Amino acid sequence: MPPDWPEYRGEPLRLGVLASGKGSNFTAIVQAIGAGKLPAIVTGVVYNNPEAPVRERAKEAGVPCALINHRDYPDRESFDAAIVQTLQRWGAEWVIMAGWMRQATTVLLEPFGSRILNIHPSLLPSFPGTRAVEQALAAGVKITGCTVHRVILAVDQGPIIAQAAVPVLPGDTVATLHARIQEQEHRLYPPAILWAAVQE
Repeated sequence: MPPDWPEYRGEPLRLGVLASGKGSNFTAIVQAIGAGKLPAIVTGVVYNNPEAPVRERAKEAGVPCALINHRDYPDRESFDAAIVQTLQRWGAEWVIMAGWMRQATTVLLEPFGSRILNIHPSLLPSFPGTRAVEQALAAGVKITGCTVHRVILAVDQGPIIAQAAVPVLPGDTVATLHARIQEQEHRLYPPAILWAAVQE
């Protein structure tokens, strides 16, 4: 089950969101803020794919957004440098990867330290990397889920903040299983962000 909401008495968290796709976890975070559960401000959204639907979600939420296309940069370091510059201009203090499909370099990690979080669609350390749902189905596991963790250089290996389990049902496809995992992601991520802040 997703974690309970911890008690938090600090200033609202200033979140910069990185997203590559639909942005459903971004929406879940915005909704938790609007409901008064997550004391935070989304300072802006960086997206790297020009057609990513998260762009429209950000506009609908009234959140600044910026396209930083990784294809426009010669290497991952220069790409991350552009992201850092944008996040710092917005005053972001936390980096929230929400369906972000790029591997972080030290250029992104050093300015934010342990304040970079990611959500991954498996119960880490099982099935890290890409196609985690496909990996779980291929392995024949009975339970998978999602994990919120701090980001380090090694992919999907940072300290775990919270996890939620999802049963694998007979006849599950990648689409049906991924949809149920995403339901748990939307419940898990907002309180996990607050738990990460409490642990600072």
